[in-house]
Formats: sequence, C-alpha cells, structure tokens
Amino acid sequence: MRRAQVERRTAETWVRVSLDLDGAGASRVHTGLPFLDHMLAQWAHHGGFDLDVEAQGDLPVDAHHTVEDVGIVLGDAFSRALGEGAGIARFSSLHAAMDDALVLCAVDVSGRPYLYWEMRWNSPLVGAFPTELVEEFFRAFAVHGRLTLHVVHVHGRNTHHLAEAAFKGVGVVLGRAVRVERSGHPSTKGVL
Repeated sequence: MRRAQVERRTAETWVRVSLDLDGAGASRVHTGLPFLDHMLAQWAHHGGFDLDVEAQGDLPVDAHHTVEDVGIVLGDAFSRALGEGAGIARFSSLHAAMDDALVLCAVDVSGRPYLYWEMRWNSPLVGAFPTELVEEFFRAFAVHGRLTLHVVHVHGRNTHHLAEAAFKGVGVVLGRAVRVERSGHPSTKGVL
C-alpha cells in the first residue's frame, strides 16, 4: 500500500497531507487559497492520486509560507508513499496542452532532488494568487519528494492556462512514473 500521511507545524503554518499513489484521483483540498486548491485537485485527478490536504497559514501576511509548506509536506508524503520505488517506471514526460498554453513536464523519480523551471508569466497574478509562487510550490515539492522535475513553457500567454497545464502535466507524468511496471529496481545502483 503506497500511502502516507504527513503533518508539519511551524510558527507560520500548519499543513496535513494524506496521499495514496494508487488512488482514483479523488481529492479534498483546503489551503485557504482557492487557486492552489483548484491546481492541487487537478494534479491529483490527472495523476490518479487520492489526495487530502488541510492547511492553515499566515495568509494575512502573505501566501508564500502556506504555498511553500504545502509543497514541502506533499513532497514528503510522496517520498514516503513511494518507499524504495521497486518496479516503478521512474521516467516520464509530456507536453501538456491547455487551449493556448503548451508546457513540457518531465520527471525522473530518482532520489535526486532538482527543479528546472522555465515558465514565463504575462501577469503577476492569477486572480489573487501570485504566479511566482507556482515555482516555489514545485521547488519545495521536488526537493522534499526527492525527484528531478523539469517544467518548461513552450508557448502560450494566458497565465491561468499555463499554470493549469503545468499542474495537470506534472500530475500525469508523476502518475506514469510511479506506476509499477517491472520486477526489480528502476536503477542500476539498486537504490533511488
């Protein structure tokens, strides 16, 4: 059973995440940030993950701490649920399209944290959500999820579409990469 529940409490935030890598794409997300809730629901649905997120943060100050800490806790839950990663596909990539937006998403579930981020936003906000925080979320997730993640803007101008293509695309490639497809280990080293 590839499931994990992780909780993190700081002076700025409280975050609890439950994640099932072998779910049906069901989600319940309450972060206090409606756009982030929507994006995480898309991520879970397209990855085929069951996801439950509760977060409380110092939103009157800024959304940064909440977004980053949700990424940290989700990454930790992802890494714990994956365990040793025996038999997973490990690699996946996809060009995710959403209307005018096209975003390349690629992952290596390698145990080596790295984020390559090349997105261009035409607006500093999607609704009230700062677009610069999308990168902060994915950096925290990649580092704490112990995976290599590339997200690259191919083309598109609508900021909402670009962000949603990134979340959906990353969900799809992670769902494919953690699918159990073989016996044995996905690395010649014998460990991720």
